[in-house]
Amino acid sequence: MRIALLVPSRSTRLVDPAYQQRLVGALRTAGHAIQFREIAFQHPSARMQAPQAAGAILASLPRDTTIVVDGLALPAFEGVPEELSARHTVALVQHCAALETGLGERQRADLRAAEQRLLPRLHRVVVSNASIRDRLVTEFALNPERIRVVDPGTDDLRRSIGSRGPGCSILSTGALMPRKGHDILLRALAPLWDIEWRLTIVGAHDRDCVHTQRLFALSEELGIAERVCFTGELPDAEMEAVWVKADVFARANSSGGHGIAIAEALRRGLPVALTSNSPAASLVPSDAGVICEPGDHAALSQGLRRLIFSADLRAYMGEQAWQAGRLLPDWEIQAARFIEALRS
Repeated sequence: MRIALLVPSRSTRLVDPAYQQRLVGALRTAGHAIQFREIAFQHPSARMQAPQAAGAILASLPRDTTIVVDGLALPAFEGVPEELSARHTVALVQHCAALETGLGERQRADLRAAEQRLLPRLHRVVVSNASIRDRLVTEFALNPERIRVVDPGTDDLRRSIGSRGPGCSILSTGALMPRKGHDILLRALAPLWDIEWRLTIVGAHDRDCVHTQRLFALSEELGIAERVCFTGELPDAEMEAVWVKADVFARANSSGGHGIAIAEALRRGLPVALTSNSPAASLVPSDAGVICEPGDHAALSQGLRRLIFSADLRAYMGEQAWQAGRLLPDWEIQAARFIEALRS
């Protein structure tokens, strides 16, 4: 199958590209031809500058090409809804633009209206987890029969061996943006001054520069800056080294995402500490981690204390995580499910 994936330009992207990158890699391995086409527009208010370019891209693609639009790029097509319908376009939704944090009420309402107009015009909507499907149904009134769920796959990953040193090495990932909940994690760790831990946060610093500076300042304000390392994005080899030496994976999302990093933590045999509104929370057995209510940094703090204090508990939960990770589907299976969703 020939597939064109229409995505926002890098400056506009608001989600971690890992899901798309891994999915596209598996599709190419399976013999499908994939091309990326970027659409330059400023999220969210200046999207009306984009319809001419969006329409031109649609017109330039051969008729035998299946068109897949990244959900965050969808508002750029508001001026060409007929073209979307005529080309049997599919949307790949990891996050809805109207659900992004930091929007004004008018911006949010405007984006929601645009997405509600465009989503029914599509041939199919593919989402990266069931929680996004549920929100599209309940908040955007989309017919559930038009939606297909393709959860993230997992790779055959090396098992983490841990820091093997004093204290506990905690890993968190995700771009420094409000909905990633890094501030909640910092507040959860701050009271644990009496036990030894180190936190590494791997994620882009340029998605929300104001929030990034707030996180740096918060770590200073809480008195934990010396224990926290904000690495920015890392090359694959360096990221692998960080994973292998981690003792615990922690994530305190304030809104849903596809949770690919949590699935990776399970595959690597890492105990996890996370909030319950993460889509991947359902993947985590109760004895493989600590799951807390969204935004409850006090409960997260208590759970992390148990994990940091007891190496035996980490070893037990890590084994349960490893066993659960063996049951997760790989990317080859999920790529086949994605193609099936496109053809249905």
